[in-house]
Amino acid sequence: MPYAHKIEPGKRAELAKIDPADDGGLSKSAGQAQFAELNAQLDAMQEELYAAGTHSVLMVLQGMDTSGKDGTIRNVLLNLNPQGVRVESFKVPTEEELAHDFLWRVHKVVPRKGELGVFNRSHYEDVLVVRVHELVPEAVWRRRYEQINQFEALLAASGTIIVKLFLHISKAEQEQRLRAREQELEKAWKLSAGDWRERERWADYIAAYEDAISMCSSAAAPWYVVPADRKWFRNLAVSQVLADVLGRYRGEWRDTLAAMSKARLEELRAYRAEQGAKAR
Repeated sequence: MPYAHKIEPGKRAELAKIDPADDGGLSKSAGQAQFAELNAQLDAMQEELYAAGTHSVLMVLQGMDTSGKDGTIRNVLLNLNPQGVRVESFKVPTEEELAHDFLWRVHKVVPRKGELGVFNRSHYEDVLVVRVHELVPEAVWRRRYEQINQFEALLAASGTIIVKLFLHISKAEQEQRLRAREQELEKAWKLSAGDWRERERWADYIAAYEDAISMCSSAAAPWYVVPADRKWFRNLAVSQVLADVLGRYRGEWRDTLAAMSKARLEELRAYRAEQGAKAR
């Protein structure tokens, strides 16, 4: 059964109806065993993706503060070859970035063919934090939904496989994680009063996320809502989505690699025949 909730195009994302503490009816040990199997599959698929060079993968991670974006990257991509993985994080725009359209800084770092790219936060911040904090007029951020859809359609048409994941945690779980940080002195660098200030806008963020997910879940780039209160289940659900989506392309990658192997072997045979002729 699918552990993440796929938001079909045209359907409304109703986050209140998705339990952030869902465990799929699994025990932690059973979930971790499934995760290990999926992790091995992802390792093999990434090698095929990289070698075939016909597609790129863009994994978009969004979620409230403490939802586990960093933890997801560390765990789900643990066994992948770092040569084929690239992680981009998006902070407050620089002066140069502000001088361009809002997608400029994003487009220039999308993954190349053969690469798995991860956006830790993304272009969706421009219809989330920008909306919640009223950084631009509503007329501006509302236009961005369609601009994002067109941008993602362009990427998909160019061979980018897009996997968008919203890590869904409860407000109570977020509070618990924020308080836990205060007890871990060696990780005090993670603390920020800003995280607590943002909690005051929780309802505003949920509304913004529901609109963004609903308006921008397309056939080429659907959104998946991942229950994320349980970290082990979050990792399992994300791995399952990735394995399912990438698995649809394995036949094509293997055909490409088979053709490449045949060509290389023929090239090697021709070389040896040439060397043999010279030796006679």
